[in-house]
Amino acid sequence: MAKTKTLETAFEELDGIVTKMSERDIPLEDAFKLYQDGMKLVKFCSSSIDRVEKKIIEIQGAEEYDGSGV
Repeated sequence: MAKTKTLETAFEELDGIVTKMSERDIPLEDAFKLYQDGMKLVKFCSSSIDRVEKKIIEIQGAEEYDGSGV
């Protein structure tokens, strides 16, 4: 069964990539692969955050519309 990636696990993976890329003796090909993986994770995180922001805006708009705003 495939595990769904969460924002938290993506951040953990990014942290691991940064740690590996900080090593002085990493081969160029490995560094490039890590960079590519990191960019995919950054895009995933950005998309996840955008979805949450849109949901928050929708919720706030619904609360204002029905008069139940805080």
